[in-house]
Amino acid sequence: MTFSKDIKFNFLSADEKERYQKHLTLKDIGEEGQLKLKNSSVLCVGAGGLGSSVLMYLAAVGIGKIGIVDNDHVEKSNLQRQIIHETNTIGNLKIDSAQERLKKLNPNPELLTYAERINPKNVLEIIQKFDIICDCSDNFGTRYLINDACLILNKPLVFGSVQGFEGQVSVFNLKKKSPNLRDLLPKSPSENVVPSCSEYGVVGVSTGLIGILQVNEIIKIILKKGEILDGKILIFDLLNMNMKKLHLKSDQIYKQIKNLSQFKEFYIEDENCEIKRINANEFNILYKTKPNKILLIDVRENEEFSNNAIEGSISIPLSNLNQGSELDFIQRESLIKEVFTICKSGKRAAKASKILSKFKIESRSLECGIEKVKKILCN
Repeated sequence: MTFSKDIKFNFLSADEKERYQKHLTLKDIGEEGQLKLKNSSVLCVGAGGLGSSVLMYLAAVGIGKIGIVDNDHVEKSNLQRQIIHETNTIGNLKIDSAQERLKKLNPNPELLTYAERINPKNVLEIIQKFDIICDCSDNFGTRYLINDACLILNKPLVFGSVQGFEGQVSVFNLKKKSPNLRDLLPKSPSENVVPSCSEYGVVGVSTGLIGILQVNEIIKIILKKGEILDGKILIFDLLNMNMKKLHLKSDQIYKQIKNLSQFKEFYIEDENCEIKRINANEFNILYKTKPNKILLIDVRENEEFSNNAIEGSISIPLSNLNQGSELDFIQRESLIKEVFTICKSGKRAAKASKILSKFKIESRSLECGIEKVKKILCN
């Protein structure tokens, strides 16, 4: 593995020598190692829970060029775990919030930001600019896309994942025969089966810990020191403080990816192309002027619906949406009513509308969560 060919720094500034003093005294880093960090570039895909701690420690340790890819905005519910953001940045793009915080932490690294969702059209162009890729995304479609792009471009990929009190870390594609994500998960889990953080929940410290472990692997890769999680996956259970390391075996069939069209069914290529969205204010007008012409489908779980629901909505959990009886009902109703989908944050609603579109049922998903919709409806 070779890093960027345009390495140009052969000295540390006075500010850097003072800032990285504790690194310079370490025999495994020293000035030579610090220069390696300075002359390296890392792309972080996602500026959420994992990305927060990853980005802050990448900047703190002195990585020379840091890329951030994210098209999401800061929400109040993010702040419980996405510590790079602050209350006064709610509503801002996450990349802008993160960039502002990183500059305050360390003005030395070059920061490159991409206010877009990583997708098959831009992934190769973005990834090729960096030495190491750090996956801090939150869905399997994006993870497979990043993985395959790294295989094509021969880039090492530092993988992290969290749910609840548990987290996993691994390093993919470090060497020619190293395992990759497809060796861990040959088949992509159904988007209906694996919930996101907003749906399942996550304790804030788990994203912090796993993100820090990802940066630790990045440092070791750059310095070529220590035992790297190449061919291994570290699984951490914070609730019971258990940790185990599993070995991954590389299957060369998963190293034969030459272009992104081979496995395009794994990717979320353009999630918006198949669904229509509606905001809370627009829905409010329809809800109050045409209540009998609306079918509002709440795709949360039954327990969530029982505790909190919008008057007139019906409960069809996302996992049951493609069942014959449910589809038949929605199909009949769609002939005389406009179909809308809603959930806690908007993500499951978007998935629901995407599923309905495959069955030729037109619908619009509420792009925000049920709490915001209810608040506007009550005004």
